[in-house]
Amino acid sequence: MPGTQTANSERKTLILTGASRGIGHATVKRFSSAGWRVITCSRHPFPENCPWEMGPEDHIQIDLSDMDDVARGVAEMRERLKDQGSRLNALVNNAAISPKLEGGARMNTFDTSAADWLRVFNVNFFAPVMLARGLVDELKRAQGSVVNVTSIAGSSVHPFAGAAYSTSKAALASLTREMAHDFGPLGVRVNAISPGEIETSILSPGTEKIIPQIPLRRLGQPEEVAKAIYFLCTDASSYVTGAEIHINGGQHV
Repeated sequence: MPGTQTANSERKTLILTGASRGIGHATVKRFSSAGWRVITCSRHPFPENCPWEMGPEDHIQIDLSDMDDVARGVAEMRERLKDQGSRLNALVNNAAISPKLEGGARMNTFDTSAADWLRVFNVNFFAPVMLARGLVDELKRAQGSVVNVTSIAGSSVHPFAGAAYSTSKAALASLTREMAHDFGPLGVRVNAISPGEIETSILSPGTEKIIPQIPLRRLGQPEEVAKAIYFLCTDASSYVTGAEIHINGGQHV
């Protein structure tokens, strides 16, 4: 029906990688509650216990460590956006991997194999730029936003995050600036959020020892990160691009 098509084309759409838990899960709930359509992406099938509307129908299974599969995923995303006038209001690159040694110990530069370096950088660094490049027309049409999720580990050696993870996040912060420069003339804003110690199920054992070093003396909540992501994807931040917002209770100071 014409009315339905008009409503679909006016509804804002988010594509989010890494949505099944923690920051990603909170981000889905934040945008969904504001009426956005949320298209989620992960290497796993859609988890049945996720509560958002149209979740199973708007989930794309994709292996971000495989650039051929990323290209396939981009084609599927573009096809799914056609019913909304091929417009994409926001792309949030949240998915990331941080392999550990047996027992959960961090992998330093000596411990990390060439295969692990490549896999981490494919997921954490190359996938975000390939997704944004592949969806540039849809982002331009909506004058949309890209948000890259970096990390406090990208600016100093972290007690738990491995060398490959940390350097990939540092590279992603630099990439955010480059993308802001390149996408800006198209009317597309590109920013990053850099979380610190956020209370999720994937926190490393011993994280509580870091709390006394955090000025706010507590861990962050996934919802606090999701609010910052939402800010960067809406008109409230219409003149913000190339920024990296630290969400770490002052841990970086």
